[in-house]
Amino acid sequence: MSTYPLELLDLDGPLTGEERGIRDVVRELVATRVRPYVADWYEQGRAPVRELAAEFGKVGLLGMHLTGYGCAGASATAYGLACLELEAGDSGVRSLASVQGSLAMYAIWRYGSEEQKQRWLPSMAAGETVGCFGLTEPDHGSDPASMTTRARRDGTDWVLSGGKMWITNAPVADVAVIWARTDDGVRGFVVPMTTPGVTAREIRRKMSLRASSTGEIVLDEVRLPAEARLPEAVGLKAPLSCLTEARYGIVWGALGAARDCLHTALDYATTREQFGRPIAGFQLTQAKLADMAVELQKGYLLALHLGRLADAGRLRPEQVSVGKLNNVREALAIARQCRTILGANGISGEYPLLRHANNLESVLTYEGTSEIHQLVIGQRLTGLAAFG
Repeated sequence: MSTYPLELLDLDGPLTGEERGIRDVVRELVATRVRPYVADWYEQGRAPVRELAAEFGKVGLLGMHLTGYGCAGASATAYGLACLELEAGDSGVRSLASVQGSLAMYAIWRYGSEEQKQRWLPSMAAGETVGCFGLTEPDHGSDPASMTTRARRDGTDWVLSGGKMWITNAPVADVAVIWARTDDGVRGFVVPMTTPGVTAREIRRKMSLRASSTGEIVLDEVRLPAEARLPEAVGLKAPLSCLTEARYGIVWGALGAARDCLHTALDYATTREQFGRPIAGFQLTQAKLADMAVELQKGYLLALHLGRLADAGRLRPEQVSVGKLNNVREALAIARQCRTILGANGISGEYPLLRHANNLESVLTYEGTSEIHQLVIGQRLTGLAAFG
């Protein structure tokens, strides 16, 4: 009798009934709303983002770890489990929820005025309004401190000019949280996408995250009222704290892609016969499966530990870097190894392996490259910054 990987160490045991219930709701949603269609979305290079946002809003997935304003107020661990299930469907689908909840909504929830929260958060939690988060620029990815997007005062207004690149949800978004340099340092602004001077262009010909909407935002003398600025966002620490929120979701999400690959490889290996028996009966195949299952368990235990720290209010950014560095790196290795078990079938769109592997190449890069997280951890270990 075969055992699925996360059953090996009885990893359901440490979860509460509420956490298991939330996980099961998201798993069922992915099974009915994502899995039957995602291969076609990936092949076509587009997904029904607004329809998915509405579906996610109905079950309280968007900004689910935030409180008030229509948000579910779930635990960080429950949010992580939701990210795992979403990314078991597709990394792009999880990115939709992460960018909406952990970047755009979190920025407004944490740094916005009460008026901004009341205006935007309820409709974003319901999936009626789609948000995006504009920090990365064409020439400034890992070094956001060098951003060139500017915001200058003109009377009581602000005028923004610049550009943002690789912005998830941008082509379909209703609102963007834009970060810009001012005379007083980096500040955040809530920018309706219909504001004159704002244009969004979809990035095409992607080989990864194809079931996700990604775009470039151009800001050409965009005039905003004073109340568009996030009043509590002062300095670069504000957007970086939002990234920490999103990275936490990735720690869990990458495990979903890895789990889906490993389940697929197990099912295939126990039914595919060569030399007169299932390939799962060969020692080399079992060695691959065992090693991957061990790494998946370790990644899950790491994510669960970080979730408990977050729920206790004790999670630190460098701890999230440990999780992101390890879990994405191992998930990508699992996806690649599972592909070898399926042989030529592993590159077919009939199976999710190469889709997950391609997606994880992007996950390895966004929200901080592996090298950046290594330096964050290195700085914590040595007390010396090595970013320059």
